[in-house]
Amino acid sequence: MNIPEVEQCFELMDRYGMLPNIREHSVMVALVAWKLVEELELHTVARPYLPDKKLVVTAALLHDIAKTHCLADDCDHAEVGGEILRDHGFDELAEIAEEHVVLKSHDSTRYQRGCFWAKDIVYYADKRVLHEKVVSLDDRLVYIVERYGRRDERLHELIRRNFAKCVSLEEFLFSFISYSPDFLSQKIRNPGNGVSFSSLFDDFIF
Repeated sequence: MNIPEVEQCFELMDRYGMLPNIREHSVMVALVAWKLVEELELHTVARPYLPDKKLVVTAALLHDIAKTHCLADDCDHAEVGGEILRDHGFDELAEIAEEHVVLKSHDSTRYQRGCFWAKDIVYYADKRVLHEKVVSLDDRLVYIVERYGRRDERLHELIRRNFAKCVSLEEFLFSFISYSPDFLSQKIRNPGNGVSFSSLFDDFIF
């Protein structure tokens, strides 16, 4: 498994011209993803199935690597992001980036056993972060429908179906976590002004 160092992730953000707001969003998604893995580690049922922490964090940092480019070219940033990451030899990260918008591998039977893959965690973490703030799934859904729904009821329905899977995933995740989803925002270390993004991960042990 080829996983980049955190410093490499920030170098790639620079290389692909990631806008500051997208970088802030990605950092917060990584912090949420890290916290979820950390909490799941406390549960004896889920612990044996947990994905590599470094894979989760770095995939979260780079899940939107193509978004700045696709804002200008109107391309599929999940698909293009996967291509970019594969070009750099990060095949495992590529698979996660490709499913961070629509999770094709949603599996209730697997979740019931406490088995969550990195792509499940990054997908869910991304849905909990609006810009750089942790919000509820309901709030995130409202934003996505307004931002990407294009006043198309068919598209709205597709978005809602995708979010129904996310709601299901949330229920399974938090059945192995000692607090409810409403308290997640209180558990995340909030970056302060002037704090280096990369320094937020200095204390993390992979």
